[in-house]
Amino acid sequence: MKRVVALALDGVMTYDLACVVQAFRHGPGKSGEPVGFDLRTCGVRPGPVWTPNGFELRVEYGLDALEAADIVVVPGIGLPTLPTAPEVLDALRAAAGRGAIMMSVCVGAFVLAQAGLLDGRPATTHWAYCDEFAGLFPAVKLDPGALYIDDGDVLTSAGLTASLDLCLHVVRRELSVGAAAELARWNVTSPHREGGQAQYIPDAFGDNDFTGGLAATLARVAADPAAVVNVSALANLALMSERTLIRRFKAEVGTTPRRWLEAQRTARARELLETTDLPVEVIAARAGFGSVTALRSHLRAATGTTPAGYRRSLRR
Repeated sequence: MKRVVALALDGVMTYDLACVVQAFRHGPGKSGEPVGFDLRTCGVRPGPVWTPNGFELRVEYGLDALEAADIVVVPGIGLPTLPTAPEVLDALRAAAGRGAIMMSVCVGAFVLAQAGLLDGRPATTHWAYCDEFAGLFPAVKLDPGALYIDDGDVLTSAGLTASLDLCLHVVRRELSVGAAAELARWNVTSPHREGGQAQYIPDAFGDNDFTGGLAATLARVAADPAAVVNVSALANLALMSERTLIRRFKAEVGTTPRRWLEAQRTARARELLETTDLPVEVIAARAGFGSVTALRSHLRAATGTTPAGYRRSLRR
C-alpha cells in the first residue's frame, strides 16, 4: 500500500482535507476499507490544528510523518498568501528530494510554490486566487482553466470539489480505472468531469454595470445580443463610425467591440444552457451566433467544454 500523508496546517480548509480522506482513507462500500493507500494526517506537530470552519482538528503526527510518505498532499488554507513556516517548507523540499509525489489541492498550491516545488512547472489553483498566485510566483506556469494538472511527480488541482477530481485521477493512475470508477460511484460523483474549471469562472462580461457614454447602447445589446449582427451594426446603433466606436470601447469598456459582443453572446448562451431545455440550435440563434458550430467554438474557448457538457455540469 502506498503511504499518503496529508499536511494539515493551521487554517486548513476541512473540505479540501475531507476530499483527500474520501479518496485515500475511506474505500468504497459500507465497510470503508481503504484500497491501495494508507492515509495519515499530520500537522506541524501532533496535537490541535486550528480551522476556519468553526471547529478544531487534532492530528496524531507531526512533520516527521512526511519522511515515510510516498505521496504528500497539501490541502488549502484559509489565508494562502501568508508566509509558510520555514520548517514546513524544508520538510516539503526534503520529501520531494527523496522522490515523494507532491500534491496540492485548491490553494494548497501556494504552499508548494513557496517551497519552490512548482518553479518552471505547469500548475493550477482556485480560479479566484489565480491573479494573486501569478503575481507572487511568476516562475510557475499557471493554467487558470485547468481542473487539475498531472506533471508526473507534482500534481495540483483547482478549487474545492476539483480536489476530489484530482484524487480520483491519482487513484486511477496508481491503481486502475475500475478502482477509480468504483470509488466515484460510492462518493456519488462522476469518475471524470468534462472540461476544466474555466466553465465555473464567472464570465468577464456576464454582470455588466454600464457607465459612460456607451451605457445605453451596451445595455440594449446585452439584453438581446442577437439583435446586433456585427460590429458595424453596433456602431450604427451607437450612432457613430466604427473607428470612433473602437476608440470609445477601449476607453470605456477596456476591450474591443468584437470581443465584447462575442462575450455577450457566450454569456447569453451559458444562461440559456443553465436555465432552459431549449435545443442547442435555438440557443445559438437566440444568443446571436450564426450557427451551432460558432456556439460550440466560442463556448469551448470560454469554458473548455461543449454545450452538452456545460449543461450537465452547470444546470440549475
